[in-house]
Amino acid sequence: MMNMMNMMKQAQNIQKRLKDTQDELNGMEVSGEAGNGTVKVICDGKGIFKSIKLSAAAIDPENPSSVSEDTIEMLEDLITAAINQTSEKAQKIMEEKMKAVTGGISIPGLF
Repeated sequence: MMNMMNMMKQAQNIQKRLKDTQDELNGMEVSGEAGNGTVKVICDGKGIFKSIKLSAAAIDPENPSSVSEDTIEMLEDLITAAINQTSEKAQKIMEEKMKAVTGGISIPGLF
């Protein structure tokens, strides 16, 4: 009986560490850039897209001064919306496929 109690305690400790790690990953910011910094992207520690920043040179490298801040902001918003919409669709597909595998049983941390 004591062995079973130890196993339960270990499982609870693992579950707490998993939750703490997930919280830490959610709070992280990971950034990447391309084009010598003309495009910057930020994700959380789980790889979930958060934002994109474009420079005028990324839009019109020949004449960056011709690109307005409004144009840059509009493009950032459009790209962000498209990525977020795609991520949501992919998440729903993954959940449906995983439910089919698990027979509808929700397994914490799986999805």
